[in-house]
Amino acid sequence: MHLGQIKTNGVVTAAVFEKELARPIPGHHMLALIRRAEVEKVPLDKLATELASRHPEALAPVLPIHPPEVWGCGCTYETSASFRDAEHGTREGMYAYVYREPRPEIFFKGTARVCVATGQAIGIRADSRFTAPEPELAIVLGTRGNIVGYTLANDVSAWDIERENALYLPQSKVYDGCCALGPVMVTADELPDPYSLEMTCTIVRDGRELFAGSISTSKLHRRLETLIEYLRRSNRVPCGTVVLTGTGIIVPSEAALAPGDSVTIRVAEIGELTNRAALVD
Repeated sequence: MHLGQIKTNGVVTAAVFEKELARPIPGHHMLALIRRAEVEKVPLDKLATELASRHPEALAPVLPIHPPEVWGCGCTYETSASFRDAEHGTREGMYAYVYREPRPEIFFKGTARVCVATGQAIGIRADSRFTAPEPELAIVLGTRGNIVGYTLANDVSAWDIERENALYLPQSKVYDGCCALGPVMVTADELPDPYSLEMTCTIVRDGRELFAGSISTSKLHRRLETLIEYLRRSNRVPCGTVVLTGTGIIVPSEAALAPGDSVTIRVAEIGELTNRAALVD
């Protein structure tokens, strides 16, 4: 089932999405719907079906969930680890170490405050000259760390800031408009094999394709359950937490984002996440 959120009369409401139409779930936003399903011990898709309006409407998706926390994972694809090590000169091997060792890289990405929906602007830091999209599969967690759904994410990052010094990672990763999510969330039952997805990313500037890349999640080096287990060690993240599982699509410096660029991330089973880039002070 494709679930998400809509906004009607100024109120954000959960909805079941069926192609271009949405069936609102009155009185619930996505986080409340997930929590109710847990309390009532009912599958999320079944509860959504029971509560959704029988009258589909042509309503655009907004942020599929307002996550209390968003966490990112790095070096989960070999291409990402190799690229970062090649950039860092004196710190050669730092990313390869994380790639091969049991403990993954996990960092705090932010809260719903820094998240934007499909169609909204992603941010380019004013003090960055090499900001790039990072297309990723994202997972939505329930209270016990169980996967309740999947969505697409753009872990927008100021790579030049991280390149200068690894201790600058939070400034590279966390700022206004640094995380796009959407367009919807696909329930876990509908996506039984998250390791067989084909993901693409394109950057378009002035009507011309500037960059195109693709990756299969079969190249994901770590199991999703492993990422979750490490995240939740001594850190019981709340229901609705979103985890970005890492990128395998590397955008070169000559395709660094500029204001007005359009970034589209696509997985057929989930949809398309499209955002324009804008400068943020």
